[in-house]
Amino acid sequence: MKKTLMAGALLAALASVGAYADDAPAANASSNPADNGGWTGSGEFGFASSYGNSRSENANAKLGLSQENDLWKNNFYLNGLRSKGEVEVQDQYGNTVDRLATTANRYDSGASVGYKLDPRSYVVTAARYEHDDFGANLWQGIISVGYGYIALKTESTELSFEAGPGYKRYRPADVSQEVDNPDGTTGTVKVPQNTQSEVVGRGLINYKYRLTSNTALEDTLLMEAGSKNKYYQNDIGVSVSMTRKMALKLGYQVRYNSDVQPGTDSTDTLLTTNLVYNF
Repeated sequence: MKKTLMAGALLAALASVGAYADDAPAANASSNPADNGGWTGSGEFGFASSYGNSRSENANAKLGLSQENDLWKNNFYLNGLRSKGEVEVQDQYGNTVDRLATTANRYDSGASVGYKLDPRSYVVTAARYEHDDFGANLWQGIISVGYGYIALKTESTELSFEAGPGYKRYRPADVSQEVDNPDGTTGTVKVPQNTQSEVVGRGLINYKYRLTSNTALEDTLLMEAGSKNKYYQNDIGVSVSMTRKMALKLGYQVRYNSDVQPGTDSTDTLLTTNLVYNF
């Protein structure tokens, strides 16, 4: 509940900033994509740390490239997340102490290449790979082919869909198992799980809406559904341009896996506030 209220408050704050700064130039107004084959890009970075009564370090970074012209609709991205926080551990003497330890370590990369059949429809090939030390799956990779359709495209709004079959391989997170030590005590070890593979159906819905000349909303829903596991990821973000190239962005991500190991949550959420550089 607190995370939801915080996300709502930050979204409202960004929207208010955009309303007052409506006369600022749009972030992508510095160059015409048509001049370089339809290519545009952006990089994001966010960092926060606290020391004293509590200690934590959080960093996330994103890089995205996209191209759209008369023949192609392509996208490439690379994301990273790393976080450290205080956790309770037992030292060699059996005392419980607080130590700064890694609590999140994830990176993922993906690409889609679309060849346009006409101004609205296209054939698309997509690939995605993700590694997550603390997620439902240690790693997962998918490659797919499908059909894409641009349902709506105006100066302020864009809505597109993609759907098709794919092949996915993934390794579920390790399972903790108690074992008996030689000295008669018990301990815990991580047991690796077997790699899984299955045919999945991939779907993607991407919606963009420009609220004002310098404030934009984007929401992307990814679905990868198979007989063993169903994976859904939704990314929503509001960006407010400060200059032609710089912007502030608030993002909220929800990730869901239907099949998880005991002791692992099926849903992960991530709230970010980043500085964005558009090029």
